[in-house]
Amino acid sequence: MQKRESVTSGTIWEQEVGYARAVRLGNCIEVSGTTAMDASGSLVGLDDAYQQTVFILKKIEKAINQLGGTLQDVVRTRMFVTDIAQWEVIGKAHGTFFADIKPVTTMVEVSKLIEPDLLVEIEATAWVINP
Repeated sequence: MQKRESVTSGTIWEQEVGYARAVRLGNCIEVSGTTAMDASGSLVGLDDAYQQTVFILKKIEKAINQLGGTLQDVVRTRMFVTDIAQWEVIGKAHGTFFADIKPVTTMVEVSKLIEPDLLVEIEATAWVINP
């Protein structure tokens, strides 16, 4: 039987809703939809999709690292954005982390996220080849 590991980032929603920031089962790490809210519940990057995306990807990287992976192991990202017209700045931020890794990705516009000032939410999947 494979061991299941999980990590949290301390946001209030993780406890209230009952989910982990990331879960590892075998070689697979799945990262929950991640926003630019810090552990104290404060938004990072008000009205700045680029800054929100960078913060989110750092948060995702930390979760993957805690479970024994790296960004090099990421095979998929999914980006949910509230204004698709900002795709270039969001994509630029994504590219600063993944330009050489090149995971498959999806970016879709959604009508809103859990808080009105959130502009981006990102999920990730990683496959750790050398566990």
